[in-house]
Formats: sequence, structure tokens, C-alpha cells
Amino acid sequence: MTAPITCLAAVATGTGNFSIEEVVVAPPKVYEVVVRIKAAGLCHTDHDSLSWGKPIVMGHEGAGEVFAVGPGVPDFRVGDKVILNWATPCYTCFQCERGNEHICEQNSPVVAGGNGFTPGHAHLEGTTWEGQPIERSFNLGTLAEYAIVKTSALVRMTAELPFASASIVSCGVMTGVGSVINVIDGKATDSAAVLGTGGVGLNVIQGLKIAGVGKIIAIDINPERLQMARKFGATATLLADRADEGLLLAAAAVKEMTGGRGADYAFECTAIPALGVAPLAMIRNAGTAVQVSGIEQEITVDMTLFEWDKIYLNPLYGKCSPRRDFPRLMDWYADGSLLLDEMITRTYPLAELQQGFDDMLAGRNAKGVVVF
Repeated sequence: MTAPITCLAAVATGTGNFSIEEVVVAPPKVYEVVVRIKAAGLCHTDHDSLSWGKPIVMGHEGAGEVFAVGPGVPDFRVGDKVILNWATPCYTCFQCERGNEHICEQNSPVVAGGNGFTPGHAHLEGTTWEGQPIERSFNLGTLAEYAIVKTSALVRMTAELPFASASIVSCGVMTGVGSVINVIDGKATDSAAVLGTGGVGLNVIQGLKIAGVGKIIAIDINPERLQMARKFGATATLLADRADEGLLLAAAAVKEMTGGRGADYAFECTAIPALGVAPLAMIRNAGTAVQVSGIEQEITVDMTLFEWDKIYLNPLYGKCSPRRDFPRLMDWYADGSLLLDEMITRTYPLAELQQGFDDMLAGRNAKGVVVF
């Protein structure tokens, strides 16, 4: 590739809206690759990017084919099928050397918090819009026909799976499954409660099933979601009441379902700030609560919920190490342990992105995907 590519992309204008625009993708430089995007998963964070107050090429879940490679790229060739990973490690910083590649101090766009981006970690080179450099969401920008990325953002596909299914691995699936397999040591005698059965919650359930946890209780206010949870591995369901403050009534029911002590583990997947500490009420003494959805708002906490010896964790991105975890996810897909095709409720062309967002916000989809 010796010339720039003009292609279509979803561009957040910085004023709360987006439009489908032509952007220009430059030839790759050292350690860079241009990917022809085949599919991009839709996530609530993509919709949130409309309010980040700056123009940005949207999208951070995706899969495609390598279109061009820059100098110093021995690991990828044109035509390779790849999954894009938004938490790109540098492998040399303090955190990467300690195995925390998901919170890389050099490349992560989120470790300092705030609207999905740390200004010092946003890469402006590589893509232009209306003649000016434009950021790419999480340094990817997968809601575009082509994306230029660092090689550390790519993992080669090691199993045969549709691009649409591959595209959702790189955020929602990894976050949900990883928050189990990289966080707890599950056993058949263990029990777990999962609060919220949207896309991430369903993948927590899948992770618990893969980990061998014996009792998996799915909790939601939507009975249709609970039916879906059964399909993905829940062994019991609990229909919550929207008026149940802090889900304390649901917590009492969970305790009854777990011998009176409470669950060994509970996972918050609702993204509702008021429920940020709700899993603490559902676990036994010395149990573990995992806050999966990334709540960042200030909330008031009843500290008695931490009694006694309870652990509360907030892992980012399922503590993902992409070169370790993505192949594991693909292997589980290949042997039938991990359902990906079944998670995609609907696909959309880029021109129908607004419909995809509407369906996502209305809770009609487990997962929506834009296909190119």
C-alpha cells in the first residue's frame, strides 16, 4: 500500500451526533497495519462516544483482514484474518511486565479514566477527516471500512468463525468471560449470582459455565433476558423487581437459593450506579463480588455490606492478555463451549448504524454487529 485510502466511517461529530463520512487512511508506518474491517460489534461505549466532545472515528470491537503492513512487521501478512483488541499492550512498561497488559501505562486509552480516552494516549496520526487528523475510538475506529492500528492491537484468528462472531470477542465477550476465568478459581461446588443479563452478563454466565461453577443464578428485570440466560448456561433465574432498592430483596432470595449463606461469587453487569455494591449483599462471608460493568460515578456505600472478609474487585476488560486469552476464546468456540453465533441478534450495514444503536438501547439485542 503506497497511497492513502478513502473510505466510509462513522464519525462522532463531538456535538452528540454522528454521521457517515469519508475519511482518509494513510499508508502504515513502522509497526503499523491497515485492516479491512469485515465486522464491528456495537457496544454501549460506542454510543457513549457521541458525548466525548470531540470528533472521533467510532468503534472499538472488530475483526477483518490485513490489507497492508508497514516496516518492521514480521508477524502479519496481507490476507491474515485478525481480531482487533482495544487495550493494546507495550509489553515493556511497569504494568505489562507484571502481566497487567490490559492497563498498559503506555498505550491504554482508559487507565487514567474519563470518557474512554486519556489525551496523552490518543493517536492522531494515520486518519484524517476534512483534511484534519481525527482520533480513532480506543485507537482503533472499527466502524469504518478500513482502520490503521498498531500490530499489538491484533491477534490472528486461530479458528474458523464468521467475522461477525469474531468481532464481538474483543470487548463484550472478553470482558464477561475474562472477569471469570482471569479473576476467580471456580469449582463445581461453587455458586454465583449474575446481576444483569445483557451482552456482558451473558458472557459472565458463559465464563462461569466454562470455569465449572455448579450453580449459576441469573438476575434481571426482563423475563426474556432470563430465558436467554438459560441458553447461555444459567442453572437458575431470578426475576427482579425494578422497585427493589439495592436489589436487597433479590439478595435475600439468592441467600435462600444458596443454603442461607449467600453465593460464593456475584457479578454486577448492569452499569447502573445504584447497583454498584449490590453484589456484596448477595455473597457469603469471605465471598467475592466482581463489578464488571465499569461504573465510575460516585455512590454512597453501606460499609456493613463488606462484612466479613468479603472481597470486591473491579477488573478492567476481564484482565485481558490478548495473545493468551483470544486463542483460548477461539478454542472454546471451536469445541462448542463458548456461544458466539447465538449471541448476535441482528446485523446491520453501516448506513443503518442508528437502528443498531436504537435496538441496543431498547434492549432488543443480545449483541448487534455492523457488517461490511
